[in-house]
Order: sequence, then C-alpha cells, then structure tokens
Amino acid sequence: QALGSVVVLLAADRDSVGGRSIAAMTVSLEEVNAKLAAFTNDLDTSQATYNECLDTIWTLLASMLVVFMHSGFSLLEAGSVRTKNTQNILAKNLIVVTVGFLCWYLIGYPLAFGITDNPSKFAGGNNVLMIDMWSTREKFRFWFFQGVFCATGGTIVSGAMAERTKLKGFGTFVLVMTSVIYPIVAYWIWSGHGWLNYKEDGKKVSALGPVFLDFAGSSVVHLVGGVAALLGAIIVGPRKGRWEPDNESEFEAHSVPFFVLGTFFLWFGWYGFNPGSTGKMHTKEV
Repeated sequence: QALGSVVVLLAADRDSVGGRSIAAMTVSLEEVNAKLAAFTNDLDTSQATYNECLDTIWTLLASMLVVFMHSGFSLLEAGSVRTKNTQNILAKNLIVVTVGFLCWYLIGYPLAFGITDNPSKFAGGNNVLMIDMWSTREKFRFWFFQGVFCATGGTIVSGAMAERTKLKGFGTFVLVMTSVIYPIVAYWIWSGHGWLNYKEDGKKVSALGPVFLDFAGSSVVHLVGGVAALLGAIIVGPRKGRWEPDNESEFEAHSVPFFVLGTFFLWFGWYGFNPGSTGKMHTKEV
C-alpha cells in the first residue's frame, strides 16, 4: 500500500519513471502483492498440515505405548497365576483387546463421543460404525487413543478375577464394559456435554456444581475398571482353598520373571497414558 501511494504521487508529476510507465509499475506491484498473499496462504496451510501431522504422530505413538501395556498385563497376570491357568488368563487379555475394540467400533465410541445435534447429558449417539468421521480426519487419532483407554479399563478386571472366571463369563463382561459402561462414563466426563462436565453461560460446570476434571483417566479408566474389578472379585469370591493353610504353597506365582518383566512393560507403556492425553504437541506450551 505504501509503494502504491508513492506511485500515485509520482504519477501526479510525470507519466514515467526510469523509462517505464506508471501503469506498468502499478501492475507489477499488484502482482507482487498477489504473490505475497498466495505465499502467506501457502505458508499458513503448510504450518497447519505440519501441526496436524505432528499431533497425529504423537497421538499414535502414545496409543501404541498404551497398547503395549497389554503385553505387560499379560506377562504380569500369567506369571501371577498357576501354570494350569496360564492359557486362560492370556486368552482373557486377548479377548479384551480384540472384542473390546470391536465393541468400541460398533457402539462404544458413539455412546462416548458421538455428539448429536441436540446432545443429552447422559450419552451420545452419533458416528455409529465411524460414519460421518471422514470429513474431520483428526477424529481418527482420537478414536484410536480413546479405544485403547477403553480396552485398558476392561483389562484391569481380568487380573482381579484370575483363575476363577470362565472365558464365556469374562467375554460377556467385556462386551458390556466396552459397549456400555465405560463409554457412558467417558461421555459424562470427557465429551463436554455430560452431566459431570458441560458448559453453561460460557463456564464449565456439572450438575453437582463444580466441574469434574479428569486429565488422563484416573476416574474414567481406573476408577471404573477398579470398581468393576472389586465387584467381580466380591461376586466370584476367593479361589477355592486359597486361604487354607495346607494349600498355601499351591497358589504361589509360577513365574517370577514374567511377573517382573510385566511390571517393566507396564511402566514403559504408562508413558503413553499421561503425555498422550494432551492430544497434541506442536506448541511449546503443550
């Protein structure tokens, strides 16, 4: 704009500058401004794309670390039980991840984060079978990260009821846990529309007054999984003969190395839980 003003002033005194017409110079300046505007737009687009790629890589890395925790659960629980029950407990850990993710895909995610046009404070109902998610592709990384959280909530229960729950019974529980229980609690706290965390007059509140905050799943994942584990343990009771003095040696962990390795795997995978809950890392503040 400043250069354009100079051209106008010069045009008032003479029709040419350095042998070039004022009109020609004006056209050149307009072309430069257009190119600068296009460059700025391309730069902004490239920056946004870079930020999106970085956030996606970060979230996928954190998600894979949480998935890796299931190998830790498997080793820890397999080492803690008797040899005859090793296959059973490993099958349960596999069921949690496979069946749990299918349930998350079918109905879990829609109940947890499928915000409708007129959202309720109890549960969602949109994005069934991931429909309507392609328009905003960053939702996919969020879908995956929250899915591994959901599966982790179910895995907590497998260890609490080890050696005294049949596969069909535990499989039924996983269906209910990953399809209904966990997703609804996640909606209450993390969706932004649930009765424990929603906006009213521009402020975050809950039906009880102060807003309920949970950064990385201390309540949504671990409290829900822990309560389910406690109830399960109470219902099925202790292992037969577990507290009889004559049978004490029969219930010793069959593999201490598995036990220790599982602990380290869980420790390592845990670094995906809290850091990954930021959901992004392209800014210095995050």
